Amino acid sequence: MNLIAAVDQNWGIGNGGELLVHIPEDMKYFRQLTIGKAVVMGRKTFESIPGGILKDRANFVLTRDSGFRADGAFIAHSLTQLSQLLIPYPSEDIFVIGGGGVYRQLLDECDRAYITKIDFSYRADTYFPNLDEADGWMVTKESEERTYFDLVYHYLVYEKVKF
Repeated sequence: MNLIAAVDQNWGIGNGGELLVHIPEDMKYFRQLTIGKAVVMGRKTFESIPGGILKDRANFVLTRDSGFRADGAFIAHSLTQLSQLLIPYPSEDIFVIGGGGVYRQLLDECDRAYITKIDFSYRADTYFPNLDEADGWMVTKESEERTYFDLVYHYLVYEKVKF
């Protein structure tokens, strides 16, 4: 499985249920990587998506809320149930897209992380696990510096090191 996120200097990903920043090129990058794939998210992330469903992707929502329903999405109430629902999808075609709790729960199941690292520190209340400090993860690709107005960012690919 893959992880995908845009993080600030402190690995912040959100505040008050919203992304920290919207960078159009990064949104396009996210779409290109996930189109036609399976995306796994928590309930709050699902509810924050305008229109709910990410089109042209199989949407999976991991939630403890046993009453939660969402038209067009597969609902899992446990990691075991999620694993069963994901059986038809090759691991490389599954992208974990948030939020913070779902990233932490599925980090050990993932082999690759597509990270947009923004060279700025925002006020955040939700964080992605810091892969620079995590055992077994290393940067295998890094884009050239990119800018959006006065923001500087890079696309990084982290891969789990096989020992």
